[in-house]
Amino acid sequence: MTEQGPIVIVGTGLAGYSLAREIRKQHKDVPIVMITADDGISYSKPMLSTGFTKGKDAEGLAQAATEAMAEQLNLKLRTYTTVTGIDTDNQRLLLGEESLSYRKLVLAWGADVIRLTLPGEGQERVFPINDLGDYRAFRKALKPGSRVAIMGAGLIGCEFANDLRNGGYEVDVIAPSDAVMPSLLPPAAANAVQTELEALGVSFHLETVVERIEPADTGLTLFLANGEKRQADLVISAVGLRPRTELARAAGIDTGRGIKVNRALETSAQNVYALGDCAEVDGHVLLYVLPLMACARALAKTLVGVRTDVSYGAMPVMIKTPCCPVAVCPPPAEAVGFWETEQDGSHVKTLFKNADGEVLGFAVTGRFAIEKQALSKVVPPIHS
Repeated sequence: MTEQGPIVIVGTGLAGYSLAREIRKQHKDVPIVMITADDGISYSKPMLSTGFTKGKDAEGLAQAATEAMAEQLNLKLRTYTTVTGIDTDNQRLLLGEESLSYRKLVLAWGADVIRLTLPGEGQERVFPINDLGDYRAFRKALKPGSRVAIMGAGLIGCEFANDLRNGGYEVDVIAPSDAVMPSLLPPAAANAVQTELEALGVSFHLETVVERIEPADTGLTLFLANGEKRQADLVISAVGLRPRTELARAAGIDTGRGIKVNRALETSAQNVYALGDCAEVDGHVLLYVLPLMACARALAKTLVGVRTDVSYGAMPVMIKTPCCPVAVCPPPAEAVGFWETEQDGSHVKTLFKNADGEVLGFAVTGRFAIEKQALSKVVPPIHS
């Protein structure tokens, strides 16, 4: 290893820490510096929507303190440090008035929540939950008996709805789609999830949106586009994520929906890599754990000198709705075929097949969810 500077990882979320662990499996002593704008506490972001189900508050979901992570992984960790730019020509990371030299730079700074700007005076009671700090603020504001409205019926919205009902809170879900998780689940599976969430006590208001939020005598009044009004004490905004690309773009690095990288996670700038929610890997933005872990394992080898392309197997998405267990492996976007469905109430097994009968994707709910591993061996990888 040359000593032209450390491997610098920007971001201490699941992507950043997973990469650091994988590097240490490959090389115990290569210098690593991690930079984060927050406190650097280790936690698993997918677990944020399981707090009530697991009986844990924000502190309970934390896995390790910053100092423990730095010691465990034998690295330097700089918290509350904001990256202001990247000088790719001189291989320096800009930190306000300061700069830091790097030998290899990994951008693992994640994605931002899409923030809706709504009329009304109730915006301070709207909580996007994208990290442990956001979740801590939400739990602090949440009082016993609070009514929670969730904007968005995607994966995150449905997971939070289930978790909050498990905590005993009233929950309304409001979304413009005509079904839950429309970009992820086929209709039969989506209907099963919605049915079981409704049985749990979740109230859905689909094919409409929140137009205005105003303070009320007790909490908030949400004015919906369909003319309805809903009362709530807090609002969770779960309308989607947008990969963080601005600083990379400003540095001349190619971006699309995310920071563009090839299968070796290399950006268009020499010695700069991207990983996790901010990365667009060979045309794919995959905001899930399994592809992130596959990328971390491959990139660690590349960073210590053995250039390695990431290879994906079939990677089902596990949806944390305990009232209706779900696993889904969506077919490729360009796939042509049909869904073949076996169903018993909310227990659904639906397979996406092409004209030759080959299974290209699946969704399983309820008792069929245990078949996810067997089905994963049948469907093709995300991209070979």
